[in-house]
Amino acid sequence: MGERLASLRAAITPPRRSIVELIHGGVLDAELAALAWILIEALVPVLVGVLARGVGKTTILEALLDFLPPGIRRMDLAGVEEAYAWLPGARRLGWPSEEPSAPGAATEVTPTSAYLVAAEVSEHLPLYVWGARARTFVRAASIGYGIGATIHADRLEEVHDELRLPAVGLTDDELSYLGLVLIARPARRRDGHVRRRVVAAHYERPVSRDERGHVQRLPPAVIAVRDERTDRLDHFEWGVMPEVASRLGRPAGELERDQGDRAAFLSELVREGFVDARRVRAAIVAHVAPPGQAH
Repeated sequence: MGERLASLRAAITPPRRSIVELIHGGVLDAELAALAWILIEALVPVLVGVLARGVGKTTILEALLDFLPPGIRRMDLAGVEEAYAWLPGARRLGWPSEEPSAPGAATEVTPTSAYLVAAEVSEHLPLYVWGARARTFVRAASIGYGIGATIHADRLEEVHDELRLPAVGLTDDELSYLGLVLIARPARRRDGHVRRRVVAAHYERPVSRDERGHVQRLPPAVIAVRDERTDRLDHFEWGVMPEVASRLGRPAGELERDQGDRAAFLSELVREGFVDARRVRAAIVAHVAPPGQAH
């Protein structure tokens, strides 16, 4: 990445916040965070949509990306300078040219070894991706890459509308690979302070084929919605757990138990006041690592 974009990234990147700190602050709850942990650990894409500026969409995304497993290579896109020279098969994703990869890059950047991250999908700053760069980025999810990004949108429909615009031109089938989509909004308290809240979470169901080869297109599933009266998230992920389990190659019952275990673990960290981002990341890794392999 050029020095100018690196300086811009440093200037606009907010202080790191851990997922435990966000749970403690009511941004989301342990149950939703636990499901996000399972999905992102499996390299499922995640997108954070917020319409208002300064609400913390980057803070939320970065906290969620602490769920990436150790050893996964995070590829941060270089905004308007991104040429995808490191991405094998970029041309077949619609990128207009394919430059020779750096030595060893083609073997290192694979759907099982790398997770692609865009600071934002928009044309607002040179650090963000739009047009063909955004189109190639999202299309990478359709060939198995995990992707993480933020976008200015207040509802899932607005996320889709933005990415369908002619400048990006993604199809509904391509949008079905977006994975976990969180929508956050600011909420003003009676004392005038503004707090951020995840108000909805959706699971995009990727287009697939049944046993007879027929294309299956299912609408996105709502997995959580915030009740404005209680300021709590109502959960509906049970409706898609069998599908998620099948996608991850796990029994549905085991997946539900795992979510509950991780939610309890995160809640315990909240109770202990264990919010430092580095310590939380280390605790996350240790919690799922086989005995003797935590690092």
